[in-house]
Order: sequence, then structure tokens, then C-alpha cells
Amino acid sequence: MHFGFTIAGNRSTFRIEPVPNSQLPDTVIGDSRYWVKTVYPKSSPNFGLGLVVDARLQHYIRLRFTPNITFSDRKIVYTLETLDRDSTRVYEKTLESVLLIFPLEVKLQSKRTGNFSAYVIGGGGYSLDLTARKKAGSASSGGANQLDDNLKLQRDDFFYSAGYGVDFYLQYFKFGLELKVLVGTKNLLVPSSNIFSNSIDKVRSRMVLFTMTFEG
Repeated sequence: MHFGFTIAGNRSTFRIEPVPNSQLPDTVIGDSRYWVKTVYPKSSPNFGLGLVVDARLQHYIRLRFTPNITFSDRKIVYTLETLDRDSTRVYEKTLESVLLIFPLEVKLQSKRTGNFSAYVIGGGGYSLDLTARKKAGSASSGGANQLDDNLKLQRDDFFYSAGYGVDFYLQYFKFGLELKVLVGTKNLLVPSSNIFSNSIDKVRSRMVLFTMTFEG
């Protein structure tokens, strides 16, 4: 068994399932009534720091626990249009999160050639959004004020992960580069009485990570 630490960059986004067109909500803005025309996610770059606990099960098979803290900004863009289609408004909602991520994965490593080896990795884990309670807030009362509201997300999520990487064996430590995808399994949406929440049926998390590992 050995230990290390990680520095990671990531792009965080959502997989969104909007409600059917026949059920999309509308609201009054000024003197006109607008309805939700489109809803789509927008990824953004973020970063995180973590630890590595690595245990060798067999010569080329390792069990890895890599808890990390990730600072994540995820965005959802809404296009609202009047019923007669003569006016359009765009609202971008940013959901800021501080995530504690606990992946448990199996690493299948190739035979070492000189100071280099490659590997594939996969598994799953649990994530905790430390800012979820702060974002919960109170329900909107509807009307024009709801345009200032944001989505509310659940605190807990479970995910599965898969990726690949390479290791370089240096004189004093092992340096690794890894590309991995985390796919959330839970519907994170907390229903609220505003046009932005009511236009979405399900929200699931997605994250692509590029990680540098430093191991003893």
C-alpha cells in the first residue's frame, strides 16, 4: 500500500431531461407572457485537490481510494419566448457547488516498460455537495420574482466512473496523468414553484476530470 495526492482540472455539467413541450410552464414578464422554449446545460472549467490511497491486490491489479474536494460551477441556459414569438429572453443560471467526492476504483495496469506504464480504471462512489443546504432556501411565490430564483439540488449523489491514464516512474516518486468520466445516477432536482424548476423533469451530474497524481 502507498499514498499520494492529486491535482485535478474538470469540466462539470448536467444531463437534463426537460418536461414535454405540452407541459412547459410560462410566466408574465412586463406586459407579455413568455414560455420556456429551450433548456440546455453549459459546461465550465473547475479544479480540485485530493488524496490517493493505493493497495495492490495482484501484480497488475490495484484498488484505489481517491477522496477529493472539487469546486464546481455548473450552468443551465433557458430561452424564453413570447407566445406570438416576437420577443426572446435568455437566462443563464449558475449553480456553484463545493463537492466532496469519494471514488473507490479498480486500476488495471500494464507491464512496466522502462519508466512507463499505462492503465485503465473504473468503479464508482459517492459525492456530497457542501453548499446544498445553503441553496435550499424558501420556495418562490411565483410571478415576476421567480426570474431571480435558481434551481435547488439534492446534497447526495452516487456515480460510476471510467477512464485511463499513464504512469511515469521518476527517481523519488511516481507521476501520473489520468483522464476520467464521472456519471451521476440520481435525479438531483428538488422541485420548486418557479419557471426554471418546473421546466425540468430530471437533472443528473456529469464530470470529465484530467488529473495529475503524485505517489510515493
